[in-house]
Amino acid sequence: MFIGEIAALATAVCWSLTAMFFSYSGRIAGSAVVNRSRLLFAFLFLTITHLVLQGTIFPFGAEPFRWFWLAISSILGLALGDTFLFQAYVLIGPRLSMLLMSTVPIIGAMFGWLLFGETFSTLEIAAVVLTVSGVAWVVTEKQSGLTAVQHKNYKLGLFFGLLGAFGQVANLVTARYGLVGDFPAISATMIRILVAVIIMWGFAILRRQVRHTFRQWRNREAFPAMVAGAFFGPFLGIWLSLVAIQFTRLGIAATLMALPPILLIPVEFFIYKKPVSPRGIAGTIVAFIGVSLIFLPQG
Repeated sequence: MFIGEIAALATAVCWSLTAMFFSYSGRIAGSAVVNRSRLLFAFLFLTITHLVLQGTIFPFGAEPFRWFWLAISSILGLALGDTFLFQAYVLIGPRLSMLLMSTVPIIGAMFGWLLFGETFSTLEIAAVVLTVSGVAWVVTEKQSGLTAVQHKNYKLGLFFGLLGAFGQVANLVTARYGLVGDFPAISATMIRILVAVIIMWGFAILRRQVRHTFRQWRNREAFPAMVAGAFFGPFLGIWLSLVAIQFTRLGIAATLMALPPILLIPVEFFIYKKPVSPRGIAGTIVAFIGVSLIFLPQG
C-alpha cells in the first residue's frame, strides 16, 4: 500500500513549504519569535483535528512510557534541533539550510538496523544511496560571490544545519518508541507539540520575551507566513512524519523526508528567479531515480 512512503513524500512537500514561510517570516520577526509562535499555532490546529478524529481535545489516556519517549523526541527534535535549523534558515536560506540534513537517512537507516532490526534489500540500499547522493550533490554546490560576512554566515549556517540533522535523527528514533502498539500519530504529535510549547514558552517567560513575541504578530507580512508555516510544518508535517515512521522503515522514511532541497529548486527558480545550475538539474534527476526505486515492487 506504500502508506508510510506516501506519508514521507507528503512530509517532504510540507517541509519545503514550511521552510519558505519560516525563512521569510524569520527575516522579519526573528527566528526565536517564529519558533515559539509556530508551536502555539500548531497546537491549536491539532486540538481541533484531534477532537474531530479522536473525539477528545487531547490524548489524556496515553501511557507514561509514551509520554517519556515522545517528550524526549520533542526536546531533541522540536526544541533543540529545530532551533538550530531555524537559525540556518535565516542565515543561508531554506534550501542550503538542509545541507547536512542529507545525512539523516543514512544515520537513520543505521539506527533502524541497530535498534529495530530493520533490513534492506539490495535495490532499497541502492535507492537510498542514489536519493541521498542526489540531494547531497545539489546542496553542496559551491556558493560564489560571497562577501566575508556572508561567508562567515554561510559557515555558521552549515554548523547549525549539522546540529539540526543530529536532532532530527534522535527525534525519529525516540518517536518510534513512543508509537509502538499502533498509537495514533495525531495523538503522538499533540504530545510532542505540547512539550515543545511548554519548553519554548517557558524560556520566553523567563527571558521576558512574551510581549515582544505578541507584538511581532501585529506585523501583517510576518504573521500570515508564521501561521502558514505552522500549518504545513509542526501540524501537518510532523503528523505525516509520524505516520511515515509508523508504517515504513526508519531509513526509507528518512530518505524520502530528506527531499526538500530538491523540491525547493523549482520554487527558487520560478519565485525567487534564482538560476538552476546543471549540477542542480543532475542532482535532482539522480535523487528522483532513487525515489522511484523505493516504490518498485520488492522481491
